[in-house]
Amino acid sequence: MGRKKIGWISAAAIVVANMVGTGVFTGLGLQLAVVPSMAGILLLWLGGGAIAVMGALSYAELGSRLPRSGGEYHFLSELYHPFVGYLAGWVSLTVGFAASVALAALAIGDYLGTLLSLPGQVIGVGVILLVSLMHSNSLRSSSTVQLVLTGLKIALVIFLIVLGWSLPARTDWHWSWEVSGDLSSFAVGLVFVNFAYSGWNAAAYIVEEIRQPVKNLPRALLGGALVVTIMYLLLQVAFLRQTPVGSLVGEVAVGQLAAENMLGTAGSHWVTLAIVAVLVSGLSAMIWIGPRVARAMSKDYPLWQFLGQDNRRGIPVLAIWFQAFISILLVVTGSFQQVILYSGFVLEMFTALSVAGVIILRWRRGVSPFQSPWFPWIQIVFLIISLWILGYLLVNNWAESFWGLLNLGIGGLTFFWSRRVARIRGRISLPTGSLVKEHLP
Repeated sequence: MGRKKIGWISAAAIVVANMVGTGVFTGLGLQLAVVPSMAGILLLWLGGGAIAVMGALSYAELGSRLPRSGGEYHFLSELYHPFVGYLAGWVSLTVGFAASVALAALAIGDYLGTLLSLPGQVIGVGVILLVSLMHSNSLRSSSTVQLVLTGLKIALVIFLIVLGWSLPARTDWHWSWEVSGDLSSFAVGLVFVNFAYSGWNAAAYIVEEIRQPVKNLPRALLGGALVVTIMYLLLQVAFLRQTPVGSLVGEVAVGQLAAENMLGTAGSHWVTLAIVAVLVSGLSAMIWIGPRVARAMSKDYPLWQFLGQDNRRGIPVLAIWFQAFISILLVVTGSFQQVILYSGFVLEMFTALSVAGVIILRWRRGVSPFQSPWFPWIQIVFLIISLWILGYLLVNNWAESFWGLLNLGIGGLTFFWSRRVARIRGRISLPTGSLVKEHLP
């Protein structure tokens, strides 16, 4: 009997669970610092949702034609070259998951710092260590904790939406249609919003586990992205109705500030603890999933074989603590905003390459089982927006962009070093995909 697979509703739930996390409770203050306009903020969140939907449609076509789990690591190896796929895997290992863990830890530190009278970085490092230890124990404890925290996450968002909309507005939230901020500000603002929407491609990482992926993967990706877009817009309006804009600008713990206005200091403490639980949920998911990507890379590249070693319970302990080390390094060396811009730059690059791959796939293989509507216009629009964001980050946030490019350079060196190790050991293990084979000279 084959392994049991999931339907589109379960896959969409995974997308929602991965999307709703740190960004929705932390991004608003940073966005207001660069786009000081309520109408502009809502346009950013609506734009972020549109980008997520365009990306979801593109990934649905890629997943239906290239039905193997792994996301960008698999797509880019097939569409371009194993080197590009390796860099995508390297970014997932060092940025995609480790940086997400660091951001969640920094946010937890901001939310709990005042309550516990401790430095936020100390709290963040402590949380990473504790959750990594939990995931090093057994799969059962990991799955139980993750299930409970995910349920709390969705319930909290709905509670805050209902509360923020049902209570009388405490601010002059009736914004005008005037949108302030230049193009550079909107580009940086979209980085913060895209971070909140990250996870719309989650089902593409487990496409082999989805029943009838040609039909169910598009439903899961598109359905999850649309549900979260609606939730995000409603929640941001709820925050803006209940909290003066001046007190939100530049702040990370925006959920806590909104809760204080809606429930008072005592009530806000409970909401703060619930938000912290939500943040721990996202951090826990990344600590759980990330090392599995590292373990997959260890099977293809000898240099990373040590990360594929499991304990007697089948847990990739070395990969978990390797990722924890990178996350802690980011926590102690960067601010919340710096980590978002650094990680956002490199992640935007590989997402754009994947979306461009839809055009390449059609050119090489013709129509896919699932056809992205409005092809190729949604891919072109997505790529234009991505190039716009990357260009402004390079010019205006060159330091964070430089660290992102340096990370890619280091990843490239490890690729060639891994090939050298493979030659020394007498074997070459590179995941050359069928599309690459078709077009090699």
